[in-house]
Amino acid sequence: MLSKNDLIPLIISDITTEASGVGRTEEGFAVFVPGTAVGDRLTVRIVKVLKSYAFGIIEEILEPSPDRIPSDCPVSRGCGGCSLRHISYEAECRLKERWVTENFRRIGGIQAEVLPILPSPRRQGYRNKAQYPVRADADGKLVMGFFAKRSHRVVPCVSCRLQPDLFEEILRFLEGFCRRHGVAPYDEARRTGLLRHIYLRMGEATGQVMVCLVVNGGGLPCEEELARELPARFPSVASLVLNCNRENTNVILGKDCRTLWGKGYIEDILCGVRVRISPLSFYQVNREGAENLYRTAAEFAELRGDETLLDLYCGAGTIGLSMASQVRRLIGVEAVAPAVENARENARENKIENARFLCGDAAEAAGTLLREGVSPDIVVMDPPRKGCDASLLDTAASMAPQKIVMISCNSATAARDCAILEQKGYRVKKLRAVDMFPRTAHVETVVLLSKGEIDSKNIRVEFSLEDMDMSEFQDGATYPQIKEYVLEHTGLKVSNLYISQIKRKCGIEVGKNYNLPKSEDSRQPQCPPEKEKAIREAFKYFGMI
Repeated sequence: MLSKNDLIPLIISDITTEASGVGRTEEGFAVFVPGTAVGDRLTVRIVKVLKSYAFGIIEEILEPSPDRIPSDCPVSRGCGGCSLRHISYEAECRLKERWVTENFRRIGGIQAEVLPILPSPRRQGYRNKAQYPVRADADGKLVMGFFAKRSHRVVPCVSCRLQPDLFEEILRFLEGFCRRHGVAPYDEARRTGLLRHIYLRMGEATGQVMVCLVVNGGGLPCEEELARELPARFPSVASLVLNCNRENTNVILGKDCRTLWGKGYIEDILCGVRVRISPLSFYQVNREGAENLYRTAAEFAELRGDETLLDLYCGAGTIGLSMASQVRRLIGVEAVAPAVENARENARENKIENARFLCGDAAEAAGTLLREGVSPDIVVMDPPRKGCDASLLDTAASMAPQKIVMISCNSATAARDCAILEQKGYRVKKLRAVDMFPRTAHVETVVLLSKGEIDSKNIRVEFSLEDMDMSEFQDGATYPQIKEYVLEHTGLKVSNLYISQIKRKCGIEVGKNYNLPKSEDSRQPQCPPEKEKAIREAFKYFGMI
């Protein structure tokens, strides 16, 4: 049995999706070791032992893996952000493609066409967003950098190879400025101090930079000086914003922003669409990688130009707007109101007139669209890491689009959600990993699901046109749409019988024998006056009378 501080020989046979190597002892006991590569032969020191596995650290590399390369970052081991910086990029891409494939096979039970991974166009300096915690070191001196993995201990670092060089220059200026003006760093334990985070964003295509200071209070004592000195030193800074966050939380940004200088937002161009980015807006951190991602989603959708595209979890609308010119109508749905307003602004800025954005959850939006008689041909969804809500999957399937294109930053939850959609009549046709986060353990996945097709050779259907209500195939609303409208606006429940009776009164065509008495002496209930009035109002709403 292993014990803490044991030294053991180990050969790494696999890498987990958290970028930790795994090897097995002679007895078959699994040991997880970070910073390793498949094929490494090591001496490992055991640091923690659990019932069925253990954790270790590298004591000595006896024989390096062919995939291993020297890390070019002095803080990569302490920071933990670049968990794959010690292996070649080719090996990294192989790993990520395998992770995605195995998650779909193991978690989702899905066997589908897997296209080769799309590598990131850039491996260094690709991030257009960075968040740096600001704390005091052991001597009380203000430092900024990154949290060490699974901790809130700051590893000092202003020079990150994943960020643009300009970010380092701005950080060094802010570091000196804050020390000169006595800006106190935040103390997380005591909840004292002022400056919590420095948050930088860049529009790569426009060159515009946003500097956002997150403070534990309502302002800075040196706001005017900063608003004067920072843009003078860095002409690319287009916006200087103060974000107030007094909460005892791990969430970086508070809800309130105040612009100290500039427009309060920056702009970038993504897939030909000019995008407005505010401090609270979601925007992909790797612009060129995002263009790969969105192009892949559009290719999977096989857009013809006559479709209605529904973009769920649309955020600021970037995915849908990148495809707007290829569809007849775009509808975006997002629960965060500021993001919806950003999406509408982005559509106006780009003179995109076939786009509409709704604020609310998917189920609410589906009800709205159903009442309007709108049925999407294609649904695109880009859920958070936790995956889709069960209600969203129900809603998406109930709208019966011919295709669903899922974009996911977590292939495990994507596999789970796709398995649920398969139970609802869809089939995963193909998927592709798209790398947007080189040197880290994160990877995006694009999945195409198509609605299951009925084999007409095996099904015999007999029907009589006389017994069908052909109005379902004409202009106007269906019976379920009318029922839902009446229920929502009056609280009354109406039957198909009552609707058909009022249709006849209004001269609207109804199937010849639809809802008529079966014999001459049959008695049918007649629609009450209050329900007749409600049904007529629904007819007016849907333009039927």
